[in-house]
Amino acid sequence: MSLAAHLPALQVVIPLLAAPLTVLLRRRAYAFILALAASWAALAIAVLLWLQVADGGTISYAIGNWPPPWGIEYRVDRLSAFVLVLVAGIAAVVLPYSRASIEAEISSQQHYLFYTMFLLGLAGLLGITITGDAFNIFVFLEVSSLSTYVLIALGRDRRALMASYQYLIMGTIGATFIVIGIGLLYLMTGTLNLADMGRRIATVQGSRPVLAALAFITVGVSLKLALFPLHQWLPNAYTYAPSAVASFLAATATKVAVYVLLRFYFSVFGESAVFAKLPMQEMLLLLALAGMFVASTIAIFQTDLKRLFAYSSVGQIGYIILGLSFGSVSGLTATTLHLFNHGVTKGAIFLLLGGVALVMGGTSLARIQGLGKRMPLTSFGIVLCGLSLVGVPGTAGFVSKWYLILAALENGQWWLVFLILASSLLAAAYVWRFVEAAYFREPRQDTAGGARLPLSMALPAGLLVAATVYFGLDTSFTVGSAAPAAAEMLGGAR
Repeated sequence: MSLAAHLPALQVVIPLLAAPLTVLLRRRAYAFILALAASWAALAIAVLLWLQVADGGTISYAIGNWPPPWGIEYRVDRLSAFVLVLVAGIAAVVLPYSRASIEAEISSQQHYLFYTMFLLGLAGLLGITITGDAFNIFVFLEVSSLSTYVLIALGRDRRALMASYQYLIMGTIGATFIVIGIGLLYLMTGTLNLADMGRRIATVQGSRPVLAALAFITVGVSLKLALFPLHQWLPNAYTYAPSAVASFLAATATKVAVYVLLRFYFSVFGESAVFAKLPMQEMLLLLALAGMFVASTIAIFQTDLKRLFAYSSVGQIGYIILGLSFGSVSGLTATTLHLFNHGVTKGAIFLLLGGVALVMGGTSLARIQGLGKRMPLTSFGIVLCGLSLVGVPGTAGFVSKWYLILAALENGQWWLVFLILASSLLAAAYVWRFVEAAYFREPRQDTAGGARLPLSMALPAGLLVAATVYFGLDTSFTVGSAAPAAAEMLGGAR
């Protein structure tokens, strides 16, 4: 059997095996090289899997040659292949950046532990995305979550410990809800294979245990994806975590949680059960709009850029869920697009903010006064990514919002178009807070002779900024992946 046939297993196995090896190596340089090689290998495998799915359709890989549904199955379809590319791509960009950034943010004795936890988090997120087994989703969710708690706590600011503890409490509640939901589904169907579960659930559709499972999984996953108002863990986690960690989390963790929600809704429960028999569309629509407006309004009044863009993430998650609430191909295309585009954009912003923190000594609006003169390229990059959050043409964010508007018009909800545009004005307002401080105020004297931004931090950040613009101009990969994935999801829904 050729190596290509085992790519689904290697996608998870490589970072999972590399993680304990970094502990054995201990030396920072060796641990970094191993982690970098593992993340780049994961990206290469993700791209190959995406190409295989685009050419030949869904891939089913039986672990240990036990055929599904009896054994654990790794299953790669258009949606999972697209998310795998995002997760592995962000990891491959963040790791080169992290070597210089953690020098200033993490004790040197803990660097090898950072790489270990990073690889475990990566393996967990890739595992969630690729597995076709419901209980495996929970297992990999715990692997990624536990490593994330440690990564956040590695920050030198003592408030990082509180942020990690807060995330641990809320994350544990979310995971408990998810495993209860999975247990109820197993009770009613007698299987843990997602595809098989989706087939069997049709005979018990509408029963109380199935409806309870839907409720538990919706609330549990909503905690993980920081859907308003279950987002309380997110602002502190993004603000006080090391910059490389904040970037990786903002770009991947909540996006994979959205993927889990999509997978359960359309592969297991079926679109008709979720949207036709229950008021899920109305509920998701209200929560999405609340996130878009309330979180974006809170962001305007923040005095620290990391916290400002953390609340922005809650607002942008609202757009992702808004697309899901339509229950249409256009809406799901918008959701999948914004999942990817926002991941790239927000990953770029937090990498840039890490450079700002290093050079200026912090990310408060008071400290970054005159940043446009002190760090012109970094400031310009943040502005470009800010324009993507607003949805300005020529950026990735515009493509997502365009499809959201198309989905609203398709459903005859023209009033939603007005709300999408109005919420974008709130995004423009919080981006303007940065523009005003960086370009219209004089630099502070105490930041005149700070550190210089290392090239190893500037290049990865610049790469994601370039991707934010590129995916706004060329949509062949993003729309070409998201639209067929949306059609496949609705086609597979019962």
